Amino acid sequence: MDAHPRRGLMLILSSPSGAGKTTLTRMLLQDKTLDLTLSVSVTTRARRSSEADGIHYSFISREDFATQLERGDLLEWAEVHGNFYGTPRRPVEKILAQGRDVLFDIDYQGTAQVRAKAPDDVVTIFILPPSMKELRSRLERRAEDSKETIDKRLDNARNEIRRWTAYDYVIVNDDLERSYAQVKAILAAERLKRARVQEGVAAFVDGLLAV
Repeated sequence: MDAHPRRGLMLILSSPSGAGKTTLTRMLLQDKTLDLTLSVSVTTRARRSSEADGIHYSFISREDFATQLERGDLLEWAEVHGNFYGTPRRPVEKILAQGRDVLFDIDYQGTAQVRAKAPDDVVTIFILPPSMKELRSRLERRAEDSKETIDKRLDNARNEIRRWTAYDYVIVNDDLERSYAQVKAILAAERLKRARVQEGVAAFVDGLLAV
């Protein structure tokens, strides 16, 4: 628990496919002492049999998505393969107001949109692979994609990696446990930033000086 009340933050992890973002996200969520809530996106695509509404995504109609977009209710959104995805603003804002933090697993385009809408609440981390050779090996070890798909993922990875300078922090994920410790250290430091604890600490200081 934090010593003084504070406003929550949005912790964004981005990386090319295979660099470790999904694994780090899972590790962060499994550590209950961190009290992180994963942002659940809305999408217009059909629900897969393995997915639960409200947990993996919130599945909505194109009409509902268009309405949310028109009202400015989405922190970020994108169209992927003819389907729309987005992050609703209200659930995130509710959690932040409680002094709790929201974890995002989104790409550089979504990150730019969120930062533009809520610059004071965002902390961004980009996860880099130790090498392109290792990135290819990780994708191949998944045994999920064809060689053509892996080649395409690597091409996309090169484009994403070039965006690293747009992030607050950069971690080279050559050792998973060390990378996880670094992410937790960033989170701990950001939670203590004066701008986030200003209100709670100001009340504490007033009481401190009143004695």
